[in-house]
Amino acid sequence: MGLRLPFNRALKRMLPRSLLGRSLLMILVPLVLLQAVALQIYYGSHLNLVYRRLSDSLAGEINFALELVRRDPDPADRAWVIAMAQREFGVTMRMEPGAVLRYTGTKVNVLGPMDDDLDTALRQTLHGQFNMDWTYDPQAVLIRVQLPDGVMDILAPRKRVDLGTIWLFVAWLVGTSALVFGIAALFMRNQVRGIRRLADSVEAFGIGRDPGPIHPEGAVEVRRAATAFNRMAERIRRFLTQRTEMLAGVSHDLRTPLTRMRLALAMLPARPEDAEDIAEITADVAEMERMIEAYLAFARGEGTEQAEPADLSLLLEEVAADARRAGAVVTVDTPPSLTLRLRADAVRRALTNLVDNARRHASHVALTAAPMGGRNVLITVDDDGPGIPPDRRESVFRPFESDSAGGTGLGLTIARDIVRAHGGEIMLEESPLGGLRARVRLPI
Repeated sequence: MGLRLPFNRALKRMLPRSLLGRSLLMILVPLVLLQAVALQIYYGSHLNLVYRRLSDSLAGEINFALELVRRDPDPADRAWVIAMAQREFGVTMRMEPGAVLRYTGTKVNVLGPMDDDLDTALRQTLHGQFNMDWTYDPQAVLIRVQLPDGVMDILAPRKRVDLGTIWLFVAWLVGTSALVFGIAALFMRNQVRGIRRLADSVEAFGIGRDPGPIHPEGAVEVRRAATAFNRMAERIRRFLTQRTEMLAGVSHDLRTPLTRMRLALAMLPARPEDAEDIAEITADVAEMERMIEAYLAFARGEGTEQAEPADLSLLLEEVAADARRAGAVVTVDTPPSLTLRLRADAVRRALTNLVDNARRHASHVALTAAPMGGRNVLITVDDDGPGIPPDRRESVFRPFESDSAGGTGLGLTIARDIVRAHGGEIMLEESPLGGLRARVRLPI
């Protein structure tokens, strides 16, 4: 069991991860196994048998001619045997009287089984010393046999022991396999393309980008999935638009009674005993107007702004400059250029809310941004304020919950909504400056 786990992990790392790669692997492996079995059956059994029979036939004819030469040493009779061997067997024979073989065996092996099969057949048939030279002639093999009174040189055509069809058969196997695999890869790529586009559209829609309707293509199941996604995306867009318009209308309608309340407060007689109560009511009205304006600003850009490439470093500098004009001490540490696709106005609004929340309760705010892991960008907003207890950090994201200084509003709620609409996340934790750190992760 302990050895299987590392083996399984190594196998998973070696296998392709994409659907196209795995589909092609499922086609390629059976295809290779099929061709290997076919090659083994044809080449390993049938062709080997044919090569052995050809070699045995040539070895028998050579041995027959040599036996006649050994039996009758008369030169005239030997010449007749050599002529008959060339005419009937197609081999050329020449006697070297008094010669002695210098070596035995085969000189330069050739591709294929013909040299080994012929060597085996000659050893079983001749029962004497001989050697073969496959470099003497490209079209023939030179066989030298030791006789009692010399050496017989035999030049046998290679076509006697070589079929020549093995390379045609291998080329046919490889060619047909490559053709079948190419056609399968083409069809599989077309099928996977629809799934890949669907996955890209789902991922883009999940991080707040609007890829538009997907054109259904591919197999029936893929077309059904694309059509279902188009319907789902349209329902979500319609719901978001209706929700935003409804809440924007409610917020806009609230401005009229708030204006009347502010006017009534301004027209009240200035009596010392009512001054404190009037000041508290005026502050509450101002707070309500600020929240309504913030939500209206959020609602105006929520349904119309589209994600486009933007320089996040420049955007952070602009947010810091606005906070400095409001009297805050803000430092910024970002790369020279950090471009990613986002809705710039919405992200600026979210970061402004975080910086405003920090500057209201701290004397120093630090903004940093850096790539994280190649797929995300990490933005941190640190302050040296009182911070928020860990058990209350999640509750401040709820609408109208108290923030780090006891105030209420929609700032952090809107900030998290915007960040999550981009496919990111926002978390609160303790800052190295002693206060609160807002950690924002945005996908690249």
